Amino acid sequence: GLVNPYALATIRERLPAARLVVDAGIGRPSHAAAAMELGYDAVLLNTAVARSADPAKMADAFRHAIEAGRQAYCAGVVTEQQTASPSTPTLGMPFWHQDHS
Repeated sequence: GLVNPYALATIRERLPAARLVVDAGIGRPSHAAAAMELGYDAVLLNTAVARSADPAKMADAFRHAIEAGRQAYCAGVVTEQQTASPSTPTLGMPFWHQDHS
């Protein structure tokens, strides 16, 4: 499962040509998306769908999450950082540099 995403990322990095499947600990669609964003090839799940109040809706939610996670991985997910950095330049923008005195 996704208890240790750093370990999963390390496995993916060390085995780039291997087909990798996360087969436990996937309880929510967001978990499946996260696994796919790490570059895994598939997730194996049953309980999260079978025990949900509406298995058909839950299966559809997982399908969308898996597709989104895979697309994000293929598009190149940006590395997370401890602090935010602006992606829009602020120098020269009148709003930021107006003298309000």
